[in-house]
Amino acid sequence: MAATQLETDYLILGTGAVGMAFADTLLSETDARIMMVDRHHKPGGHWNDAYPFVTLHQPAAFYGVSSRELSNGLKDEVGLNKGLYDLSSGADVLAYYDEVMRHRFLPSGRVDYFPMCLCDHQDTDGTARFHSILNGTEYEVTVTKKIVDATFLKTSVPSTHTPNFTIDDGVTFMPLNTLPRLDTTPDGFVVIGGGKTGIDACLWLLEMGTDPDRITWIKSRDGWLLDRTNTQPTLEFFENTVGAQAAQFESIAAADSIDDMFDRLEASGYFLRVDTTVRPTMFHGATISPMELEELRRIKNVVRLGRVQKVTPTEIILDGGTIPTTPGTVHVDCSATALQALPPVPVFQGKLITPQFIRSYQPVFSAALIAHVEAAYGNDEDKQNALCGVVPLPDTCEDFVRFTHAAMMNQYAWSQEPGLDEWMRGNRLDAVGGTIAGLSPDDQPKMEIVRRMRTAAVPAVVKLQEFLAAIDGEKAA
Repeated sequence: MAATQLETDYLILGTGAVGMAFADTLLSETDARIMMVDRHHKPGGHWNDAYPFVTLHQPAAFYGVSSRELSNGLKDEVGLNKGLYDLSSGADVLAYYDEVMRHRFLPSGRVDYFPMCLCDHQDTDGTARFHSILNGTEYEVTVTKKIVDATFLKTSVPSTHTPNFTIDDGVTFMPLNTLPRLDTTPDGFVVIGGGKTGIDACLWLLEMGTDPDRITWIKSRDGWLLDRTNTQPTLEFFENTVGAQAAQFESIAAADSIDDMFDRLEASGYFLRVDTTVRPTMFHGATISPMELEELRRIKNVVRLGRVQKVTPTEIILDGGTIPTTPGTVHVDCSATALQALPPVPVFQGKLITPQFIRSYQPVFSAALIAHVEAAYGNDEDKQNALCGVVPLPDTCEDFVRFTHAAMMNQYAWSQEPGLDEWMRGNRLDAVGGTIAGLSPDDQPKMEIVRRMRTAAVPAVVKLQEFLAAIDGEKAA
């Protein structure tokens, strides 16, 4: 059967958070025709597969697409996020993206949406093929401008993840998606994974009233965490948000080693850790509230024997030893890595755009800004890539150095580009610029924080460059 022939200006592969944010900005700032292809039946990407109690990790005010608010603008009055701005649930996020598609994108007449479809091939000359999962219909697309691969940042969630260890017959093993469906009381719980998903599983069990002594938490590595108090919108939290940035730059500038830098960052309140007696070796940018941190500290059965190799009905075999278990214990898989740290590629390459992080911790703002750069700077690829330097995803403490340096260099480049700073201040996804822009010059305490941040920025960059040179020198040796 011959493929159906189609034509569009931009073909966006993926309707997750990145693809939706990119399309929204492109729709606002150009008259281009847009085609969107995704394997899910509704927009939202990995949110379609997420566990039922998942929420955003940072305020909803900074998430979604530029043109439409996600947050309800309220602070949580109960729960472990009490006193901080709302964190939308997974169901809220999916409903939001469905509304954006049905009430903004499709009514524009410039967006064609192909759900339940898989891309089979894409060429550098601007052609692509995809097919419908449901009926097998094949499509061939001629792309007059560019293909946008919004699937490059591969997101892994427990329900679609295959563990890299062996699970014997007779083991009660499940992704945390299944936890709310338990109908018998288990002997206990073993949470496998020390990242944000593992944190979410532990917090949910505790909030549901599970005795912390019935939870065993296997952590191959401990991680540095971010305080959610320092990521809040509105001037009310200015001392926390902008103050944390000032403290970050000052801590980096004053450090004489990478370890000293992390010690200073922790002392300043920029970083947190669950166990202050264990030195973290991981940094993924996970964000928690102070109340969540205190809850996690109630769990005393923490196993640090490396990665799990095998789970049997009676024991769990790890790199560094073995611990007992039972057939009646629920083993919760939280070992999936949320985002795969693939080697970065240039964002703009001929007829291909590959959205990635260009600001730390903010994938949707990054996607929106990349779309703006595409709309505003035409085919000047060198200029586009100069404004969209990739901030590589971090894994280790050393990665934090490269991650932070890249983000600071981008911020400097944006501040030097006429008109770009204004665009950023007017974009609701910008978690920094809007807060500073709303500041009164007469508010001297807050202006002093801004002064501190700006004074420490250049010394911090210089120090990060020194650390990078040392890291690269060690690797070369």
